[in-house]
Amino acid sequence: MVNFMSKRKVLGIIGSPRKNGNTDILIREILQAAEESGLETDSVYLYDCEIHPCTACDSCSKTKKCIHDDDMTGIIDKIGESSILVLGTPVYWWGPSAQMKAFIDRWYGVDRSLFKGKDCLCVIPSGAESKHYSRHVVGMFEDIIPYVGMNLMKTIIASGHGPKGSVRNDTSLMEQAGSLGRGLNH
Repeated sequence: MVNFMSKRKVLGIIGSPRKNGNTDILIREILQAAEESGLETDSVYLYDCEIHPCTACDSCSKTKKCIHDDDMTGIIDKIGESSILVLGTPVYWWGPSAQMKAFIDRWYGVDRSLFKGKDCLCVIPSGAESKHYSRHVVGMFEDIIPYVGMNLMKTIIASGHGPKGSVRNDTSLMEQAGSLGRGLNH
């Protein structure tokens, strides 16, 4: 029997290698607020996962399965159980972290119906003062998210936050993250 009253689930994907860093802090703020508003939450630290890079072998298009036997399978299962994704990566040399890029590249072999209709938030901290330095990461997400059938709800760009944990001192940014988390239970 299907439980139609089940809670929506929010999955945070942390693409920073720095635990308790700015990406982690902002995503945890969103998840905590979402949980306090009645949603289930879960998170994945990509740095703790073994995710092999896509080799462009195209085996997935023939077999519907990736040649790599790694942690991506478990992450895909978590995505399937979730209705909202919160994707976070710091800006590394005008792009996402290596962990986030490997994760996103592996979406190539995933059945796009997994993503269809899910909502998505993006969190992009950067040490640079200008949002200009985040534009490639923002553009990547703005292109990929609708391409796989998700709805991009909001992107938080946290410019000027290079030192680990500095977002904690930005009350406006922390309030924005909390407000977004609470707003997910609509």
